[in-house]
Amino acid sequence: MSSATTGRRRWIAAAGSTTHPIALLPGALIGAGAVFLFWLMIDPPGYACLVAGLAGAWWTDRTGRSRRLCTDLLLIAIALTGISFISLHADISNAGMLRFTLALGWAVVVPYAISRWVYKEHAIRFPWGLGRWSRAMWTYLVIVIFAAYLILPFYFLTSGVYTNWPAVVETHEIVRLFIGVNAVGLWDELFFICTCYVLFMRHFRPVVANVLQASIFVSFLWELGYQSWGPFLTIPFALIQGLIFSWTKQNLLYVVVIHLLFDAVVFLVIVHAHHPQALPIFPLVHGW
Repeated sequence: MSSATTGRRRWIAAAGSTTHPIALLPGALIGAGAVFLFWLMIDPPGYACLVAGLAGAWWTDRTGRSRRLCTDLLLIAIALTGISFISLHADISNAGMLRFTLALGWAVVVPYAISRWVYKEHAIRFPWGLGRWSRAMWTYLVIVIFAAYLILPFYFLTSGVYTNWPAVVETHEIVRLFIGVNAVGLWDELFFICTCYVLFMRHFRPVVANVLQASIFVSFLWELGYQSWGPFLTIPFALIQGLIFSWTKQNLLYVVVIHLLFDAVVFLVIVHAHHPQALPIFPLVHGW
């Protein structure tokens, strides 16, 4: 093996793995599949990328350039395919919430079940990390709340993307919106971080795995409604969530709390945007 290849492998391969740099291509194709399916919303090339990614991973496994990459990417591809069968447009009707529950539930439960009981591994875990939080962790939570309060109202109100969520009026509609926003936020961490990010990290360095999971995460959020200049927010958010998961030694509870704090502000902004006089709590963006 040449010194150049060894150097590239050091930057790409997970510690202790034998992943060759060429194995990054199948992972990137899986991410590209998500971009086509959820961001560009063009299904045929999206499915083609998933198939090509799996074929490439099968080849790298077979030629010794990776180990069990295909089986791990298959779990992500199965999940993405299931999600692609529904529209991610916010729908808080009974039928809409049922569709989301089934499709998003599929994306978490099926990969976990296959990994646990078919592969006989325990690669996908949900480590809640109930230990004591450090001062730095608490400080970051305060920063999150402050940043969300300043940034999210400006984004939603100036871009007009709040119209991608329903204008709730009745109490039961408000409750449904609150449950929906927070349920999807929780699911985001279970799937994009505990499933995609963790599976990618079995083969690639955390920084590489983080970029791959973020490509899927951000694409999903685009179809969900975070459009216009939303990627300027969602890309760093997805990357930071992965970094924090690694920084806290995979503390799922902490990344979920961070996400739900953001989502609490998202919920309030959506209600405020549709009914400014009913919830006048964002004076810094009043009139936009």
